[in-house]
Amino acid sequence: MKKELLEQLKNYTILCVEDEEGIRKRLVNTLKYYFKEVYSASNADEGYELYFEYKPSIILSDIEMPKENGIALIEKIRKKDFNTIIIMVTAYSNEEYLLDLINLNVNQYILKPVNSESLLNGILKALASKLTLKIQLNDNLCFHMESRELYFKDELISLRKRDKEFIILLYENKNRVLTYDYIEEYLWKDKSMSMSALKTFIKEFRQRVPEDILINIPQEGYKLKST
Repeated sequence: MKKELLEQLKNYTILCVEDEEGIRKRLVNTLKYYFKEVYSASNADEGYELYFEYKPSIILSDIEMPKENGIALIEKIRKKDFNTIIIMVTAYSNEEYLLDLINLNVNQYILKPVNSESLLNGILKALASKLTLKIQLNDNLCFHMESRELYFKDELISLRKRDKEFIILLYENKNRVLTYDYIEEYLWKDKSMSMSALKTFIKEFRQRVPEDILINIPQEGYKLKST
């Protein structure tokens, strides 16, 4: 699912403010894979100038920098701008800094050392309210991951919990066959699944979903129809 969310980052621009050159280059090289535009600054003054010129969607800033630190930079920005997403990077889980981050409406902070996984997870958390994940099952059926709701065109379809879990499982394995054992493991969990129970579930699932999205592979399992 993370892949679909990361693809949405192409709609955003980001400013990276980091005084250590090696770290800044690594961050920028990673960010360039995901964002529409990446700006970089080596200090708070340069960061503020670039912010003022380009108005990026997101600011990723180190806290500990010489002369003026990241907190001072964000204080200046927040005097006029409460909308830009701000992510702070720090080597310390310092309570004084954390209080400043809350007061400045900082969206997320990431502890050093920063790797690609912690960087992207932090960005996705900061943008959580702006990113949407919709699974397009076919031209008419769309499953909204955040609300776990299925829509047929604009109509909300009533589903049971296991139906929703099955849709997610199908999509996550859309290029392979879901075997009976795999379905039992993930949908029935610690309970035993009889073939009769599975057939009843599939029959009722097809009745609830307005269009058939399943391919039955005899003696093996089920697969999501390709769109």
